Amino acid sequence: MRFRHPDGTAVHLGYCSNVHQAEDLDGVVSQLALYAEPVRERLGVGRLGIGLWLARDVVTELSTDEGALRGLKNELAARGLEAVTLNAFPYAGFHREVVKKDVYHPDWADEARLRHTLDCARVLAALLPDDAARGSVSTLPLGWRDPWPAERADTARRALDRLAAGLAAIEADTGRRVRVGFEPEPGCVVETTGQAVRELGGLDPERLGVCLDACHLAVQFEDPAEALRRLVDAGLPVVKLQASCAVEAADPADPAARAALRRLAEPRFLHQTRTVRDGEVLGVDDLGEALDGGLPTDTGAWRVHFHAPLHADPEPPLRTTTGPLTDVLAKLLGGPTAACDHIDVETYTWSVLPEPPTDLPGGIAAELAWARDRLTGLGLKEEHS
Repeated sequence: MRFRHPDGTAVHLGYCSNVHQAEDLDGVVSQLALYAEPVRERLGVGRLGIGLWLARDVVTELSTDEGALRGLKNELAARGLEAVTLNAFPYAGFHREVVKKDVYHPDWADEARLRHTLDCARVLAALLPDDAARGSVSTLPLGWRDPWPAERADTARRALDRLAAGLAAIEADTGRRVRVGFEPEPGCVVETTGQAVRELGGLDPERLGVCLDACHLAVQFEDPAEALRRLVDAGLPVVKLQASCAVEAADPADPAARAALRRLAEPRFLHQTRTVRDGEVLGVDDLGEALDGGLPTDTGAWRVHFHAPLHADPEPPLRTTTGPLTDVLAKLLGGPTAACDHIDVETYTWSVLPEPPTDLPGGIAAELAWARDRLTGLGLKEEHS
């Protein structure tokens, strides 16, 4: 879906396909028919954005086989879909039985991460609709925090300079600009916007910036207005927003809340958990660790890195961080100028909910409808095609 901001900026809204399990090109094409096209039809729109997640083997095939790339572009067009953004954070195996910290490999100190990201950018440049101003690719925030010795940090920083040069070369070759956004995430080298400024400041702002994930921002208890002001002051653009909600337990000592949280402590994904004591954010790397005594319960709310559906309430007495997400949308798009033009709904956790949905396209469509209502409430005009 596309919206027009009052300043004239075209704002793209879609959903991220990392919710679907597909590790080869046939699987990617199949998910367009099984899920993405039905979502578009449920919404009653002529064109729907899909933020593609492409595993490494798929990216290799698309970047070396022009026929395969042309075929994917034709499939998107035939189903009323468009790709203006890719999620290049997971490298492969995102739906294995256990993912956890493997999702952070290879990191930005590994040459493979640079190659993968540039290949994704080149694929996206070919997939971009003719009338899209630019594309975006999201990636991990350098790496997991430990171990991250000085020599790895130096190697990663040099890779970012090469990334900017590679993106410039792609633009020169194709005439299409693709920007890369580093996605702060709890537990990583860059987990807050303050750390983003420290680690990513001074990069080429025309091609590199931040992918802001609203769930991650909430888990770290960052104030949206302060966070965005910090990025603006540092010259770090918000390349992409991942519209997502965390799970919150207002009283983590409540037996009912703990029982509901225990049902979310599943084995596939990492669910970093945070709370605040005396103004300091305290945290552990996974929800099970928090429930087993790793996090105090006398501090106030716990927030959990579990991407919850935007439109639905979790099991009581839990709630979600729709308030912070709404604030982020308002700060980015409620002013006289648009501070972001790519928005992806990124609820990849549907399959690990205590009660997985029987109608996934319906659930995704409901999330997108929730986001559409917020955008139109901010004064953006939906464009129909």
